[in-house]
Amino acid sequence: MQTSQQKNKSFSALLLIIFICLSCNPVFAETASTTDGQHAQKALNMSGLYLGFYPCSDCQGIRTTLALNNNNSYVYISLYVGKSDREIVEKGKFTLGENGNTLVLTPKKGSTTTQQYLIEDDMLIKLDEDGNRITKDGADGYILKRKDVVNTSGSGHGGH
Repeated sequence: MQTSQQKNKSFSALLLIIFICLSCNPVFAETASTTDGQHAQKALNMSGLYLGFYPCSDCQGIRTTLALNNNNSYVYISLYVGKSDREIVEKGKFTLGENGNTLVLTPKKGSTTTQQYLIEDDMLIKLDEDGNRITKDGADGYILKRKDVVNTSGSGHGGH
């Protein structure tokens, strides 16, 4: 029969073994799936609301809102200020480009034209149809800036 001191030693030894096993972090070689996981994580971190006011040759400007969702879907809303009160809404999926530094918007229906953006900090810089930076006059206006959205949980209202 074990004494209480022997039981305590056995219990302490068992706890020590469990602690050592739990504290070890296995190291794995990086594979393509790890890289894909990093791209997926970056795409998840892209989720949020992006706002901008693009230049327009025949109106005051294009008020642009881009909402990127956690499930890689997006809603793109544009309004031609001074020309129309009608908002144009496009929905689709977004992915990261090959190098992970561009965002590609692919609409669900209607247009088959994708849009590309260069990812920089909390900004998205619109690229031309060939994936290059826009260089014409007003090129610095093709930027969407991330807007922090505050969650007002418990108020029962989304907080417009």
